[in-house]
Amino acid sequence: MRFLTKLFFAGSAVALFIFPQKINAENMPAAETGKIIENDLLAGLRADHPRLLLTPADWKNFSEKQKSGDRQFHALMAQLKKNADALLDAPTTGYEKQGFRLLGPARQILERVLTLSVVYRATGEEKYRRRAEKEMLAAAAFPDWNRAHFLDTAETAAGLALGYDWLYADLTPAARQTIREALIEKALRGSTDPKKNGWHRHQNNWIQVCWGGLSLAALAVAEDEPALASEVLAAARKHIHRGLAPYAPDGIYPEGPSYWDYGTTYQVLMIAALESALGTDWDLAKSPGFMASARVQLLLNGATGVSFNFSDGGEQSAFAPASYWFARKLNDPALFVPPVKNTKDRFLTLAALWWPENESSGKTHESKLPLAWHGNGINPVATFRSDATDPNALYLACKAGSARSPHGHMDAGSFVFELDGVRWSSDLGAQDYHSLESKGISIWNYGQNAQRWQIFRLNNFAHSTLTLGEQLHVAEGRTEFTEFSDGSGNAGGHFGATIDMTPVFEGQAKKAVRRFSVNPEKRSAAITDEICGMTAGTEARWAMVTKADVETRGNEAILRKNGKMLRARVSEKQLQFETIPAEPPKDGFNAPNPGTNLLLVRTKAPATGNVTITVELMPTK
Repeated sequence: MRFLTKLFFAGSAVALFIFPQKINAENMPAAETGKIIENDLLAGLRADHPRLLLTPADWKNFSEKQKSGDRQFHALMAQLKKNADALLDAPTTGYEKQGFRLLGPARQILERVLTLSVVYRATGEEKYRRRAEKEMLAAAAFPDWNRAHFLDTAETAAGLALGYDWLYADLTPAARQTIREALIEKALRGSTDPKKNGWHRHQNNWIQVCWGGLSLAALAVAEDEPALASEVLAAARKHIHRGLAPYAPDGIYPEGPSYWDYGTTYQVLMIAALESALGTDWDLAKSPGFMASARVQLLLNGATGVSFNFSDGGEQSAFAPASYWFARKLNDPALFVPPVKNTKDRFLTLAALWWPENESSGKTHESKLPLAWHGNGINPVATFRSDATDPNALYLACKAGSARSPHGHMDAGSFVFELDGVRWSSDLGAQDYHSLESKGISIWNYGQNAQRWQIFRLNNFAHSTLTLGEQLHVAEGRTEFTEFSDGSGNAGGHFGATIDMTPVFEGQAKKAVRRFSVNPEKRSAAITDEICGMTAGTEARWAMVTKADVETRGNEAILRKNGKMLRARVSEKQLQFETIPAEPPKDGFNAPNPGTNLLLVRTKAPATGNVTITVELMPTK
């Protein structure tokens, strides 16, 4: 058997990389054999292309799928073809930064190449291959892929690596060489040096996106650059645990559902490419909480279909093609959520590639979600619902955690609440990063006095939580659930959870506890705050962010939205509701929040320093 070998020199050492078959160690000392095989990450590499995500056999199955009677699959393919047709006469993506980011063009390149390549393989029509090649060559001609913001590099590399691999046999030799050299020089070379790549130290989506894109590129060009490919894969294997660790123990992605979609998609791309190209996933999928995380996303979606968008997330639930990969792996058809017409997602083509293997799996399946659930992790979360499938059911989700988590907000104790198909308590989410950075606002420092906490949507004043003495939460304070009830074994079958809020009020109170109580039968909920040891005269402020119209009536309030009504009541009759617009200070950088109000209860600590506030949310009679 023949082997392709390549030598490279590192100082005085000579390293031998063997490609693509496993080492024949028959006449080699056992100790030496083990060392070399352990370090040969390209052992078992599939020799031919395509080998990323799908093998030739998988592509054959994909072609056969198009002959099936699966109408939802055909609707998706029709949309992809429509998207590809719209690109045929469009100019190629240009090198245009927004601030210091090239992320917009990088993502556009990725979406275009994936769409055109898959439609070409589905139809065989040469016009799609030519347009995909044109897009990749234009990207290859960029002066750089913006290593200073390496997400841009990684997403561009992912797009070109997949296009290069999927179209390999049909690209012109000159195009193959140009694209390959761009992947090597603009992405791979120098990517493993931690001194030049500060993202190596991150423990968030950056690690997954960057190593995911680089792994795709390394596997795509491995036969031509085995030494470099092995170096990148070795570094990826060494460091990817930083991106996987936050899923533990229960699958809650600490950066919220939106960033779960982002980071996890690249993690899945990396795992799927390793499996298809090398026949192994390095056991990455076995990382604690990782496989469970897809189902957690279902739990974080309310009865209305809107997600609990804590951290820097958007409220609207995003279509997540990566969930199709999880559905296959877990044999869980509930994770197959067919895309709606005209879905906008740069990874939409992945849904077609990971579509159910049989027609029946592609149909909508109801998920048997637990009515009460909680999970631990960097940002612990609890969810409650009165019914698993009724779109008008009660849904309450609340969180603990710390503002110092990746993309974190001062939102410990915050909650969203739904009833009768309306989200009554909301989370404003993040403000567009460029709108802040372009005005010189530093948003990535999480220290107590950082500018980040001057951003209204990120601090505790703009969340459905508790504030003491008009002060910020303590950024380093980490809150935890101390109690949880799923209704079993208690009178009335009530659900409940308790958060020890004391850590975020260090120096402001001796003790603070927030309790959530949910009555699924009556479809009502109560939020109780008990604060001890405040300085007399200090204000305690209970707040709920709402996009409803609010009418206050002393210790009661009526909320109206979409023709529906909700009743709120303060149990302590001496306390009263008030409302103010959820508008930030007029400082020139905070974005407005039109149509959003803060429903408030304020009270001042008596001489004892102890305060209790209980607010009940219930249907109107």
